[in-house]
Amino acid sequence: MDKGSWKHTVLLAVVFAITYAEASFSCHMNDFIKAVKQVEDGVPGSGPLLVLRRLRRAAGLNDAFIQHFLSEADSGGPEMDASLLAYVTKAVQHRVKEENQEEGVVLTPDGTTVALAPLLLGLEAGFLSRARGRVHGLYQLTIAKNLESHPFSRHLGPDGCWDSVTSPQVFTLLDRPSVLTIAQINGGMDGLILGLEVALASRPRGPLKLSGLLTEYYCYNLEIEGMDVAPRLISRRRRENFRKLVNPSLIARELVKSVQLQRRLTGRVKMDGKTKSKVKALATKGVKEFVQEYMECPPIIPRCMWGAKPYRGTPTNLTLPLPFLYIHHTSTPSDPCLTFEQCSADMRSMQRFHQVDRGWDDIGYSFVAGSDGNIYEGRGWHRQGAHTLGHNSVGYGVSFIGDYSTMLPSQHAMVLVRDRLASCAVGGGRLKANFTLQGHRQVVGTSCPGDALYYEITGWEHFGEVKE
Repeated sequence: MDKGSWKHTVLLAVVFAITYAEASFSCHMNDFIKAVKQVEDGVPGSGPLLVLRRLRRAAGLNDAFIQHFLSEADSGGPEMDASLLAYVTKAVQHRVKEENQEEGVVLTPDGTTVALAPLLLGLEAGFLSRARGRVHGLYQLTIAKNLESHPFSRHLGPDGCWDSVTSPQVFTLLDRPSVLTIAQINGGMDGLILGLEVALASRPRGPLKLSGLLTEYYCYNLEIEGMDVAPRLISRRRRENFRKLVNPSLIARELVKSVQLQRRLTGRVKMDGKTKSKVKALATKGVKEFVQEYMECPPIIPRCMWGAKPYRGTPTNLTLPLPFLYIHHTSTPSDPCLTFEQCSADMRSMQRFHQVDRGWDDIGYSFVAGSDGNIYEGRGWHRQGAHTLGHNSVGYGVSFIGDYSTMLPSQHAMVLVRDRLASCAVGGGRLKANFTLQGHRQVVGTSCPGDALYYEITGWEHFGEVKE
């Protein structure tokens, strides 16, 4: 075989391997876990740390910053199958391509999107910290690493949407990317949460396989009681766990340390006092935004992820901040939804009813609370809704999926609305700090939000009677 034919054959083999990998695996966490199992099966008896190092080597995560904390990626063991290697490389290597397509991210069963690199780096740092007897590098590898070049130079985010939620392949951001997309933030949070869990556990936690740990965390199926009886360590509790574990001032300090380390590793001049003060100020300002958007706010599933139809007509923008928050229940659907798939189907059903049967421009509610741990975007923060006749211009309408005439939503769902969503709205300048919370029935002739839920909200902070 001549040299030209040999190169052509190799190229065809690579293309075939990549095509086969893409056909065999989607960008869903379930498929990534299957790939992890294949890596584990390739080296029988291998522990999580060895598997993580093999994944890191396959993905090329081996720069000087990473090696400073984790050493060089493992080079032992048999080579991965070509198709598996191609899949792991594409699944883990993070980049944003033209047209805002983000790679190195996967859709999780809870409906959120996660960047795999910070997740895996955090886990490896956690297992390595356990072996060393001290926590080392977790904050830097999960959150601070991607911020060191331009720390909080502009707003973080954005989120995005998949081409399919059943077999996701392409994830497109809703706006131009910042230094940290929401997928990177989710992956960083998960990497830190799981890294600390394995590093600080009093004894090795089961299961011992990485695939089992990821399955437990991302694939837990809720029971009828919903999040109220769900385990502590699951991805649906990402933000609440992160809030409990992380001190915002520590994030700022670790960010400054990461900037200093990166400068040293790349041979740049050590920061002088003026530069260091500037970096500290940027870090402090950025962490304040981070806390507001990703620690105070609940997870909000964007419209495109639940399959919303386009808005009909021309929307009316709200004048913020608003003075009222109106509480509803959907009544129909009457049952709480416990999965991203079911809640999304309920959202589509309600939008269809509002647009087709009632002739409205869109789903009426501003936001909707599922019992799966998520808030679902309706008309959102800026568009006037059609939820509380005569009052749509002065308040947000938030509805709980289900009929709450004789029973209450889960405590977790109520906390998401009462504490997290309301706090998020106030902190973001969308609701007035002294806003009034009312039930739908207080201002419109209706039984909504159901007797049980209405009597519950009369005890909530900010609840107010109608003023004559």
